[in-house]
Amino acid sequence: MKIYVTSLFVNDQERALQFYTEKLGFQIKHDIPAGEYRWLTLVSPEQVEGVELLLEPNVHPAAHTYQAAIKADGIPATSFQVEDIELEYEKLSAQGVQFTQEPTLAGPVKIAVLDDTCGNLIQLMQFVAV
Repeated sequence: MKIYVTSLFVNDQERALQFYTEKLGFQIKHDIPAGEYRWLTLVSPEQVEGVELLLEPNVHPAAHTYQAAIKADGIPATSFQVEDIELEYEKLSAQGVQFTQEPTLAGPVKIAVLDDTCGNLIQLMQFVAV
C-alpha cells in the first residue's frame, strides 16, 4: 500500500493552479472536468510518478470550516520538502509570495510557512545536519 493522491482544499481551483505551477513549480498531472469543478492533480517535476497533490474545491461546508479554522490558528495544511530553504525563501519572496514565518531552525529541520492565496498555509521544510 502506498499514498497515491493527497488532497488540499482550495477556495479557487484556477488561482490555486496558477500559484502551485507558476510560483512553486509543480506541474499538471491530471486536469479532468468533473461537473462544475475539475479533478486537478499536480506533481513535483522531480517526482513525476510520485504522490499527486489534488487541488480539491472546498465547497462542502465542513471543508470550508476546517480550512478556515486551521489557517486562523496558524496551522499549515501540508508540508513540502525542499533542498535549500533559504534559497526557496528568497526566490519565492522575490516573486511576491507572502510568508507568515521566515526560515527557522526547529530541531533537525528548518521550516518556513507561506500563504498559498487559496486559503492555506503551507510549510516548507529542509532537513539539516544535526
